[in-house]
Amino acid sequence: MFTGSIVAIVTPFRNGRVDERALGDLIEFQIANGTDGIVPCGTTGESATLSHEEHGRVIECTVEAVRRRVPVIAGTGSNSTDEAIALARHAKSAGADGILQITPYYNKPTQEGLFRHFKAVAEAVDLPVVLYNIPGRTSVNMLPSTVARVAGIRNIVAIKEGSGSVQQVSEIIQACGDRITVLSGDDPLTLPMMAVGAKGVITVTANLVPADMAALVDAFAAGRLDEAKRLHYKLYPLFTALFYETNPIPVKEGLAMMGKIAGELRLPLCPLAKENREKLARVMKEYGLI
Repeated sequence: MFTGSIVAIVTPFRNGRVDERALGDLIEFQIANGTDGIVPCGTTGESATLSHEEHGRVIECTVEAVRRRVPVIAGTGSNSTDEAIALARHAKSAGADGILQITPYYNKPTQEGLFRHFKAVAEAVDLPVVLYNIPGRTSVNMLPSTVARVAGIRNIVAIKEGSGSVQQVSEIIQACGDRITVLSGDDPLTLPMMAVGAKGVITVTANLVPADMAALVDAFAAGRLDEAKRLHYKLYPLFTALFYETNPIPVKEGLAMMGKIAGELRLPLCPLAKENREKLARVMKEYGLI
């Protein structure tokens, strides 16, 4: 259902407020360059520092701007199951095509707790659910055996796997078969993960270079492996540069260098350090982006 290069889009701010015009322009840039789906209000969208009102409005703006041209998978995760359900219900009412549900952070639930959390959300909201496993941010790793359990729930359709482990991807696919779609949650592992059965990526890098990320995924899917490998190595300096500091600090700085957004962040995130900004600028110049 959800495959290809799907962008985890930034939330642009201007003077402390969500810049809806810039968000709309970013969405047009993505769709014009082959992006297969839009994820608003994910980690890259600074969901943790959006108010509930802003969170809802960003999803509404995204749905309005996309106009059904590609799927909108709204980030509606929380470490409170009740809050995750409330956010998911709003996303459905706003017209989202699916929801992205991160493993609850800070609480450190057991595997049984993870199963019950995702089951409760999926049963409460009739939308396709994409799970999001990223233990580096949440301090809990959803094991392949747990993914296999939740894959039996009708509307849980995919997982964004951000553990950084191709072995874990292999184990998920072996356990689940075609009951769930695996999407890479690590841009530099997109090609290796697709080699073992993933069907695409939810990507940070596409914020800057949507056409190349889409081309990488499309080339592999079409069996043009040499082209996919060429694009992987072309993109690799950006993959590295966009994680010089905590995401989305570098990618917002990159978009600001390209003149697409103001580059504002919300505390506790702060601007890119001077030396990292210079390194990012060099990479972007070599790539031809600035």
